[in-house]
Amino acid sequence: MALVAQRVIIPNKRGEKLVGTLHESGTTHIVILCHGFRCSKDTNLILNLAVALENAKISSFRFDFSGNGESEGSFQFGNYWDEVDDLHAVAQHFRESNRVISAIVGHSKGGDIVLLYASKYHDVNAVINLSGRYDLKAGIEERLGKDYLERIRNVGFIDVKKKRSGSFDFRVTEESLMDRLGTNMHEACLHIDKECRVLTTHGSSDKIIPVQDAHEFAKIIPNHRLHIIEGADHAFSNHQDELSSVVVSFIEEIMHQNTNRVFN
Repeated sequence: MALVAQRVIIPNKRGEKLVGTLHESGTTHIVILCHGFRCSKDTNLILNLAVALENAKISSFRFDFSGNGESEGSFQFGNYWDEVDDLHAVAQHFRESNRVISAIVGHSKGGDIVLLYASKYHDVNAVINLSGRYDLKAGIEERLGKDYLERIRNVGFIDVKKKRSGSFDFRVTEESLMDRLGTNMHEACLHIDKECRVLTTHGSSDKIIPVQDAHEFAKIIPNHRLHIIEGADHAFSNHQDELSSVVVSFIEEIMHQNTNRVFN
């Protein structure tokens, strides 16, 4: 069945237009899908989740964070709390349209964004973190090279080149690097409401963010379920069906529980 897709533009609090795609299943409930670092709403993983939700007759909305994809704004390396505010603008838009947000789902950096959102706003019942990073101080040297702190303090920025072509990819400013280094996932996760259900799904063969990060989230988030997909890489490249099944089942379970709560 083809997705009924509708382009929706939502302004964030900085006045930038966030561009997204609404997949309408005719339900009041909606799931918001958040992409990862240097990705977009059109990433395969996000598209496949939208299709799987559509097949389960659940509406979804996938959008580009500011400075990414089709959305306005300049790309920033850190930007964690600004992206949290982007997600809040999207959530508010749908609440004002009398929609009920069943879950917020994020992949990689998006997984961190949905967890940070839950720690700040306390207005969602379910959060799904796919391959999120627990320690934001890790993984930087692989991307920026050795002595990155010293180099960025000398010049004020580091230009990152694409590995294959060697062409310019993006600039990391000292401010954006400090934004990432100053974002503490452990501390934030301690502020997630006990009533909020959290699912963390991670691939056992993830080379970008180690599966141990998922176990760290499991230790500190109170109402947490952990699902490791054996053999899956960071993007669940060869495990899309299993990933979609896990995510959709969790969301259906949440919606079923919420429906029962209303009628009991």
